[in-house]
Amino acid sequence: MFRKNGFFYGICSLILFLGSCSSDDVSTKPTTPEKLPAETFMNVSYGNDPQQVYDIYLPENRSSETTKVLILIHGGGWTGGDKSEMTGFIDDLQKKHPSLAIVNMNYVLATTSIPAFPDQFLDVDRVIEQLTSQKEELQILPEFGLIGVSAGAHISLMYDYVYDTDDQVKMVCDIVGPTNFTDPFYAENPDFELALSLLVDESAYPTGTDYAAILSPALQVSTASSPSILFYGNQDPLVPLTNGQLLNSQLNEADVPHDFTVYEGGHGNWSATSYEDLTVKLNAFITAHLGN
Repeated sequence: MFRKNGFFYGICSLILFLGSCSSDDVSTKPTTPEKLPAETFMNVSYGNDPQQVYDIYLPENRSSETTKVLILIHGGGWTGGDKSEMTGFIDDLQKKHPSLAIVNMNYVLATTSIPAFPDQFLDVDRVIEQLTSQKEELQILPEFGLIGVSAGAHISLMYDYVYDTDDQVKMVCDIVGPTNFTDPFYAENPDFELALSLLVDESAYPTGTDYAAILSPALQVSTASSPSILFYGNQDPLVPLTNGQLLNSQLNEADVPHDFTVYEGGHGNWSATSYEDLTVKLNAFITAHLGN
């Protein structure tokens, strides 16, 4: 009898409890996600070297499900330059792509004792790894677009075509980037072989490696390469148009989505009209492959 009454009273208590929970109970109210403000963090460290820093521009209302990331990579012949040279891109990118985060990175510059390759490609990898590990903290989706100028374009292309094994990069912009060091423009220069040897960490590559070939993005294109947009000048004294033409041809052969534009002028010293055209095409390409 006691057991039956205990069971009966237990059922009654449960019914009374459930009846006392109204539809307005806090536990059943839908929650509204907090809208995050835009934030900027300057000189965020991603390594032990003082040059291993980046600036990050986080948009408002970002989320780890939608907010992809553009990474800007400066030029300077692998031995010079600074992220400050890329700040001119940021305002326009923020206006045209308000849902994207932007990272403007430095990398360790090459000296007579510090090689560029593969170290500078690996610096991009370190940035991507750090951002990926902080995706919840930053509220970003670790899918990336790379925008590089000159040596920065070379680094961007090499990273995507060779090092991005997890396919986190979804598009690359190459503005006057060297793509083929086997081109006679370089190969027939008596100083080029010495310059290349100074840029390479030979211990990082197998003995007998053809550095000119292995470090040429146009010769590393595959069907896994990301969509790429290319901009070159037809009178460039530093990067011959043939470099852009070969990369265009290789991307065609691999059936990789891409766009190739040639402007009148040299190594980026083009007309205002050309730069307006570049901006329109680049923004459309970002939208198509990364979103707004």
